[in-house]
Amino acid sequence: MERHPHIYPKGCVFSSLDDIAGKRITVMGLGLNGGGESSARFFLRHGAFVTVTDMKSEKELLSSVESLVKDKSIDKSKLEFHLGTHKIEDFKDADCVIKNPGVKIEGNKFLAAAKAIETDVSIFLSFTKARIIAVTGSKGKSSTVSALYYGLKEAGFNAFLGGNITVSPLNFLEQTNENSTVILELSSWQLADLRGRGVLKPHIAVITKIVPDHQNWYGNMEDYVADKRLIYRDQSAEDFAVFDADGDEIGSSPKSGGTWGDLFSKEAKSFVLRYSKSPLKEGVFGAWLESALEQYGKVRLPEDFVKNSSGNKCTEETILRSLLVPGSHLRQNVLNAAMVMRIMGVPADRTADIFSEWQGIEHRLQYFHCYKNFIKFYNDSCATVPEAAAAAVKSFKDKIILIAGGTDKSLDFTPLAETLANKTKSPVKSLYMLAGSGTDKLKVQLDARGIRYKGVYGNLDSLLCALKTELDSNVGQSVSVVFSPGATSFGMFNNEFDRGRQFMEKVKTMFCQSAGIN
Repeated sequence: MERHPHIYPKGCVFSSLDDIAGKRITVMGLGLNGGGESSARFFLRHGAFVTVTDMKSEKELLSSVESLVKDKSIDKSKLEFHLGTHKIEDFKDADCVIKNPGVKIEGNKFLAAAKAIETDVSIFLSFTKARIIAVTGSKGKSSTVSALYYGLKEAGFNAFLGGNITVSPLNFLEQTNENSTVILELSSWQLADLRGRGVLKPHIAVITKIVPDHQNWYGNMEDYVADKRLIYRDQSAEDFAVFDADGDEIGSSPKSGGTWGDLFSKEAKSFVLRYSKSPLKEGVFGAWLESALEQYGKVRLPEDFVKNSSGNKCTEETILRSLLVPGSHLRQNVLNAAMVMRIMGVPADRTADIFSEWQGIEHRLQYFHCYKNFIKFYNDSCATVPEAAAAAVKSFKDKIILIAGGTDKSLDFTPLAETLANKTKSPVKSLYMLAGSGTDKLKVQLDARGIRYKGVYGNLDSLLCALKTELDSNVGQSVSVVFSPGATSFGMFNNEFDRGRQFMEKVKTMFCQSAGIN
């Protein structure tokens, strides 16, 4: 069936921020990740009457509800909660509905009743004067924007980060000005909610690797990628776009032929640069990883590129050297961040120096501690599925000690077990196991393959004590300790973030003779 995506009216329903005062706003979707909460706060700060509605109950949303109720900076007399249901009058009577991007507009009777629909991103883009760097894609968005945010801050930019990375840009709208740079991670759903508005005009647009995703929502790759393509639609010749130069996954390329990166490059009105895992063809501008030294990244740019010259001469520079974060996929994403830094005028040597110190995304193969100068610790607590733990193992070439295990959520642990069983490729020299129902399932697979492990340990303290004994007897041998559970954290920790924080705190306390990062 042919898709007819919703097109929103051009511009914004509010003529100015002052226009918000006295308006009736319905926030559709409170959630637990801060988006609905941030929207409610923003409109209350600007004098609106706000109704927050969500199909989840107050009990399910208790932390978000309490956060708003206990906030002394907002006028709670203008705040109402309608939870556990949606009421049609909340949508019909509102001057504007702030839509959650995870709600489809097509066929939704509540949104159909709304006089006007906006999102936190559309409001932000309508009123900020900041320069926008927008990033979308299927894989690598979060690591790209996180690296870029770190890099720009270190280089002295007045930078902000928000969007799909769980930080609403409305949190910092009033802090931005014409001298600010805002990095927005945008999902396909967030982009779809901008169609027709004409408010997204990024100075730099980046599309990371495209792979099949959200097919239960879209049904096919073409419709999914159609929303991604909105990121560069309203760019001008004065702007820049960064696209993939490598091939797509088998069966996921455009029906029209070629690759998604090629299609994007033909459509974009901006200056196009490409990225690749291997050297780019002569005459193609962009960045690549050196095949002989994978950690090294190069960029080829026209002369006076930062001045937007159209000259034919070009320069090649090294923008990446050694990185603390492991894994080829992360290096590719950091490479893209480094190329954007170069476009923004940061010298190549400075860019390489900055990223050599980047520790990675919190709880995602995050390097955070060094013991005795040669033992490195990594926190990968966000690895809540066996596939993620397997990918973490494969990111290392030198020997590692893996800490895994936790609560089962009806997953198959075969991918992790098979990775550990591959003695020619697995860098794991020791495996420590935390207790949990997932660990019990993993043990069966490990026993069947003859894979030895230490534990099972009922808590982190006892596990780390045993680990310290092993490391203290390990004289002068470099090794990385990787906490990548491959399971959830229920029972022992509140969530994967609490798990990661506890792990880092306990490591820094117990392994206190450190050098490098403390």
